[in-house]
Amino acid sequence: MTTDAISPPRLTSRQRVVLLVLLGAGFLVSVDFSILNVALPETGAGVGMEVAQYPWIPAAYALPSAGFALLLGRFADLFGRRRLFLGGMVLLAGASLLGGLAGSPEALLIARALQGLATAMALPAALSLLTTTFAEGALRDRVLGLNGALLSGGFTIGALVGGALVSLLSWRAAFLINVPVTVLIVVCTPFVIDESRVSERVKLDVPGAITVTGGLLAIVYAAVEHSILAVVIGGVLLVAFLLIELRAAAPLAPVRILKRSTVKWGNYAGFIVFTMNTGMVFLMTLYLQRILGFAPLTTGLIFGVPGLAAVAAGVIAGRLIGRHGYRTVLVAGMTVQGLSTLPLLFVGSDRIGLALLIPALFIGFFGHVTSIVAYTVTGTSGLPNEEQGLATGLTTMTQQVAISVGIPILSAIAATRSIELTGIHFALGVNVVVTLVSAGLVWIGLSRGVPQRASAR
Repeated sequence: MTTDAISPPRLTSRQRVVLLVLLGAGFLVSVDFSILNVALPETGAGVGMEVAQYPWIPAAYALPSAGFALLLGRFADLFGRRRLFLGGMVLLAGASLLGGLAGSPEALLIARALQGLATAMALPAALSLLTTTFAEGALRDRVLGLNGALLSGGFTIGALVGGALVSLLSWRAAFLINVPVTVLIVVCTPFVIDESRVSERVKLDVPGAITVTGGLLAIVYAAVEHSILAVVIGGVLLVAFLLIELRAAAPLAPVRILKRSTVKWGNYAGFIVFTMNTGMVFLMTLYLQRILGFAPLTTGLIFGVPGLAAVAAGVIAGRLIGRHGYRTVLVAGMTVQGLSTLPLLFVGSDRIGLALLIPALFIGFFGHVTSIVAYTVTGTSGLPNEEQGLATGLTTMTQQVAISVGIPILSAIAATRSIELTGIHFALGVNVVVTLVSAGLVWIGLSRGVPQRASAR
C-alpha cells in the first residue's frame, strides 16, 4: 500500500476558513446555551420573574429551536443555505441584544424565543454547508468529529466560565457577549462561503410544514408543562404530517428519505443519546447540590473537568468511523454511555460517591460525544447534496427535541419514588436499560440497511 493511500485527507486553505466560520457559529450557540443555564436564577430575578416562572426561560428557547428545525432545514435546501445561515446569525445578534437590555419578563422571554428560532435557522444550515462542502468519506467524518468536539467544548466552557462571567459582570453579559462575535461571523461569511443553488424552483409543502411544526411544538410544550392534551394534539398533527407527505407532490420530508435505515435509526439513536444524557446530567446536578450540598460553581467544575473527555472524543470519533464504520462506532458509543451510567446507581449520601461519579462522567461523556458524531454521520450519509438541509434539519430537530424532553421524562420517573436519592437511582436504572436496549436495536436496524463505509477513503 502506498503512502498516499494511507495518508489522512488534508484541508485546503479555503476549507479551513469555512470550518472556522461554521464551527465557530456552532461553538457560539453551545457556549451561549450553557452560560444561560448557569445564569438562570440571576436572569429571572433580574427582570422580576417569579421563581415558578424560571423554567420558561429555557422552555421559550426550546420550543422554537426544536419545533422549526426540520422546516428551516428544508428551507435551506430550497432557498439557499448561506442565506438561512446568515439570517439566523443576524437574528441571534438582535435577539441577544434584546435579551441583554430586557427590563421585563415579557421582553426576556421574547428574546429567548427569538434565540431559539435563530438556532433553528443557523444550525441545520451550518451543518448542511459542512456536509456539502466536504464530500462523504473520511474527510467529512473528521469535520463532523471536529464539529462535535467544539459543540461539546462549548457546553463545557460555558459551564466553567458562566458562573464567573455572571459574578464579575451580570447576567446581561450572557446575552451581550454574543453580539460582537455574531457580527464578525456575519461580516466574514459572504467572503468565504458560496450560496447553494437549487436547480429548479420547488413549491413549498405548506400543509406538511404547518402540521410537522405544530406537532413538534405541541410535543415539546407537553414535555415542559406535562400536558396530556398537548401530547394528543402533537401526536395527531405528526400523524397528519406523515399522511400528507405520502400524497404531496413536493413533500417537505419525502417518506422515502424517512424510511432510509440510516436516517431512521441514526435519528433514533441520537434521540436516545441526548434524552438519556441530558436527564442524567440534571439528576446528578440535583444529587451534587441537594444531597451532597455542593455550590453551583463547584458543581460546574465537577462536570467541567470530565467534560474535557467530550472534546477529545469529538476529535477521535471521526477517525474511528473512518476505520470501523458508523454502525460499529455509534453502537459502541451508546454502549459506553449506558454502561458508564451503571456505577451511578450506587452513589450514596456521602461525598465518597465522587469516587464513582467523576470517573463515570469522564467515560460517559466520551461515549456520549462519540455517539453524537456517529449519529450525525449516519443520519446524513447516502443522501444527495440537495437533500442535506433536510437531513441536517432532522438531526438538529432530534437533538433539540431530545434535550427539551430529557429532563422532564427522567424527572417524572424519579418522582415515582418518595425518597429523592432512591428516585434518582431508579431513574438512572431506567436510563441504563433504555440506552443499552436501544444500542442493540440500532445495531440490528442498521445491519439491514444500505452498506456503510467500512474504512476511510
